[in-house]
Amino acid sequence: MDTVFSCRPGCAACCTAPSITSPIPGMPQGKPAGVPCVQLDDGLRCRLFGTPERPSFCGTLKPGPDMCGTSRQDAMALLSALERATAPITLSFP
Repeated sequence: MDTVFSCRPGCAACCTAPSITSPIPGMPQGKPAGVPCVQLDDGLRCRLFGTPERPSFCGTLKPGPDMCGTSRQDAMALLSALERATAPITLSFP
């Protein structure tokens, strides 16, 4: 049985923790992990939600306990860990 899980007001962890590599209006190069999206309003809600300008990546994020935890702090920690786990490996040479 699926449970409906609504976004937590004032959270915006999914608009802050992950990197987004596709263009966003106001962020043509996308955004790095840990940087809030410029499309967040004062209430931390997405100005692009439901519009064609919203990056497709954002539409793939579905709120749920495994992504959001029980608080904004949980959500930031979970999404930051996922970002680190899926980041490309950077090789450095002496």
